Amino acid sequence: MVKQGAFTLILSYLVALVLMVMPMPGSFDIFRPDWVTLVLLYWVLALPHRVNIGTALVLGVLSDILLGSVLGVHALGMIVVTYFAARHFQRIRNFSLPQQAILIAFLILLKRMLVFQANVFIHDAEFTANYFWPALTSALFWLWLFPLLRKIRRRFGVN
Repeated sequence: MVKQGAFTLILSYLVALVLMVMPMPGSFDIFRPDWVTLVLLYWVLALPHRVNIGTALVLGVLSDILLGSVLGVHALGMIVVTYFAARHFQRIRNFSLPQQAILIAFLILLKRMLVFQANVFIHDAEFTANYFWPALTSALFWLWLFPLLRKIRRRFGVN
């Protein structure tokens, strides 16, 4: 039997994966936040003893499958970002919410640059400035997502 806390974690990952592939109009799609990485980073900061690089690997591979990209490209980005967040989780927890949002923007930007460089290495990916808009929108959504996930974590006793 799966404990309620594990069910809440899995459900939040599934919602993030659905939001990642949910159809959007083309003009808004370039601004789509990196939902999976946002949710992963929240849980890494909240529960570093339960959510770690292994979780990042699984979610990265699932992202690769759902997006139809080369297997391991998104996993690489998520692992690097998760390592940084897990390594410095105590320091990041003490940041104010706007400071965390700025850090999240840089982490999403790092992930997107790693994914882009891996795509350039694998096949000729073409750079456009629109590739990095999700870092800004992810930071803005962090200001809303962090309190929401914290409320869910406390409501369902996830620890």
